[in-house]
Amino acid sequence: MTKLLKSLWGRLLFQGRGIVPTTKFLFVYAFLSLVIIVLGSLFSFSWITIIALNITILFCSLVDLLLIPKRKEMVVKRIVDKEIERGKINHIQIQIENRGQQTINYQLIDAIPQSFASLFPLTGEIAGGNKQKVSYEIIAKVRGKYTIQTIDLRYRSQLGLWEKHMTIKQEDQVKVIPDLTETRNYLDDAQKFMLHEGDRIRKHHRGMGEFSQIRNYVVGDDPRMINWRQTAKTRELMTNEFEPEHGKYITILIDCSRMMGAELKKANRLERSLESALVVAAAALSKGDYVSVIAFSKGVKVYVPPAKGIGHLQTILQAVYNVQVDSVEANYGEVFAYLETVQKKRSFILLFSDVRTFLYEKTALTYLLKMRKRHFFFMIGVEDETLHQRADEIPETTANSMVKSIAQQQILRKKRERARWEKQGLQMMETKEEHLATAAVSYYIDTMNRNMI
Repeated sequence: MTKLLKSLWGRLLFQGRGIVPTTKFLFVYAFLSLVIIVLGSLFSFSWITIIALNITILFCSLVDLLLIPKRKEMVVKRIVDKEIERGKINHIQIQIENRGQQTINYQLIDAIPQSFASLFPLTGEIAGGNKQKVSYEIIAKVRGKYTIQTIDLRYRSQLGLWEKHMTIKQEDQVKVIPDLTETRNYLDDAQKFMLHEGDRIRKHHRGMGEFSQIRNYVVGDDPRMINWRQTAKTRELMTNEFEPEHGKYITILIDCSRMMGAELKKANRLERSLESALVVAAAALSKGDYVSVIAFSKGVKVYVPPAKGIGHLQTILQAVYNVQVDSVEANYGEVFAYLETVQKKRSFILLFSDVRTFLYEKTALTYLLKMRKRHFFFMIGVEDETLHQRADEIPETTANSMVKSIAQQQILRKKRERARWEKQGLQMMETKEEHLATAAVSYYIDTMNRNMI
């Protein structure tokens, strides 16, 4: 097929451009045709006359096409943020410029990915020689990198008998990143964030950590921290202030295996783990610690080397924003062996994973017992609320009693396995999905304040 034939075939199928009659034209044409037929039967018009009148009506309607601006006179441009957050309402703007002389009515559809929620078409009116900006809301439900390629526009003149269709090609790359609401809340006010989530930042032990400054003594300070030499010089009661040591190494492990795809109230386990991991990273970086991140499933998927400074948070975000759940089991042995090769210094290892799956992984215990000599290990996961609901419900039938007993048996078995791991010095915790970030940050702060690293 030649290039000309392909172009004509594309026009026939309205692929990118075309001219179509409107509903208004079809009704008007049908009504006038009916009138002509009725008059023709009354006054004995010939069929040639009737056909000629219909053709005349069609040609008269084509005058409407002269009132519609040409395609080159319509300029459409999309304005979109390069990064949008998952599950949040975001706005995309479309700028329309009518360089023609006539006022038009338009319908617009943007070719956004199917995982974006929005309402189309957008409709409006724009006068000749004017510009107009319209915006619409989208909600991105799935993280990843997407390409928005085309904008479809249909417009008609004020008569509204015919309308033109045109497809504007404009490629925009959009990254859907995790929800950063909790991260922003922590960076804005850490203490308020913790209190809002039902916890508070624990104070460090008196006199422990690095010396920070000498300040005036206030009621409630530890008298043992009074700096008597400085007090004698200034003749005012002065006290030493200490803060946790900075420059510690924090390693965050994010499990991307099959069990992390389990759906929760608002997202799956991986989404919650990513959001919580970013909060912990922000907390550690804001305190001057080094943070590294490893995402894994069957093998290591992403590795971000340790660095400090709040700017490193953007590096972590760009590395992990597109990690997805894999339909395989987690290979804890491989990731721990890899961790030993890349993390030589003592660090706080924080693992986001499914506790139940991890408890029955025999090879992981062997590696962790070796790592415990050098690193401090802590694991956190989202508790199975359905399992606890089944264990707490009142049995009304024999089937319900069996489900309840099995659920209680699973909970007891998990407690025994956790106790066995904790005897080896390996700490772990399960919490509700809405408290995951708070619990992880609270444990990190408590660990740092007690100088356990």
